Amino acid sequence: MTAPIPRDIPGLPALPGTTPALLPSFVPATAVVPPVRRPLTAAYRLVLALVATGAVLVETLLGSPARVLSHFAVQSTVLLALVMFASARRAWSTRHPLPGTVTGATLLYVVMAALVHHLLPRLPMTGGATGITDASWPATLADHTLHTVLPIAAVLDWLLLSPPARTHLRQAAAWLLYPLAYLAFTLTRGELLPDSPARYLYPFLDVARHGYRSVLANALLLGLAFYALAVLVVALDHTRPNPVRRRSKTGFRL
Repeated sequence: MTAPIPRDIPGLPALPGTTPALLPSFVPATAVVPPVRRPLTAAYRLVLALVATGAVLVETLLGSPARVLSHFAVQSTVLLALVMFASARRAWSTRHPLPGTVTGATLLYVVMAALVHHLLPRLPMTGGATGITDASWPATLADHTLHTVLPIAAVLDWLLLSPPARTHLRQAAAWLLYPLAYLAFTLTRGELLPDSPARYLYPFLDVARHGYRSVLANALLLGLAFYALAVLVVALDHTRPNPVRRRSKTGFRL
């Protein structure tokens, strides 16, 4: 009986057409390209986190802490401070940036809170945007910082210091879960505080004045605006250039 001829004999070249094809690699680029320390980015984000923390502390000290911390703008600013602290640490310690889902959601919440504050009609309500009646300069400065300075600074960080994360539309839909949960929270809070003059945190969500039909209609319009802004964030994330420059000859990097 004749033994079968082996396909590959040691010391001889491989037969044509028998070399196995290389499988495609699914390793992301971030796992291949080593991160670089970015001290200027870390410093900017650290300052942004400290300013956000200071604004929330001033608002809390000047008003009722429970009421102030119940506002969407304050909660989104707290989230911004936490994200900026973590991002500053990662930029300084040469670690990969936070996932785009986290940074995109934070940007969406902060910007949407600022747009609601500046664009919606200022209907009568108790106190200012966070229920603070103090008109002193610390309260005014904290209010402008919360609703103007920090959202602009967050947009600049996302555009100029953050690489595109290639987010998806399904993530934009998931970002709406927190606003929906906040809507349920604020309506439940109003029902649990029937005798409080500040039972509803926002005038367009005042069920006692407008009824549930009008309030839910307002919430639907606001939710559509939320989703439109989320889609815009995703679209910009796919079209904007990468602001994080490659390592130069001097090793300097933003």
